[in-house]
Amino acid sequence: QVQLVESGGGLVQAGGSLRLSCTASGRTFSSYTMGWFRQAPGKEREFAAAISGSRLSTYYADSVKGRFTISRDNAKNTVYLQMNSLKLEDTAVYYCTATPRYDSPWSERTYHYWGQGTQVTVSS
Repeated sequence: QVQLVESGGGLVQAGGSLRLSCTASGRTFSSYTMGWFRQAPGKEREFAAAISGSRLSTYYADSVKGRFTISRDNAKNTVYLQMNSLKLEDTAVYYCTATPRYDSPWSERTYHYWGQGTQVTVSS
């Protein structure tokens, strides 16, 4: 069993930055694909970014590409999402996810474990 705890959400003005963190329990963290999904009010949850266990591969939704950066520190069992140039439409609850699988990192179905989510609100 893997437990995920997100932190770093909050209120930020448009154009600003936030860094989300997700700390995982378990000794197999380094081999897991880690992802970030988000759910805006009234919308379905959507993929934002993912990173392979080896850190050799990263994946981004078109809507965040060039603005968000996902990274991980396997020694700390932590994955990060650096969010720059935030827009109003980035307002959402952000969820950290983990899976031992390597395929389809952009699909919710790939992931076995989910955090509780952290709220990110971008204001004008």
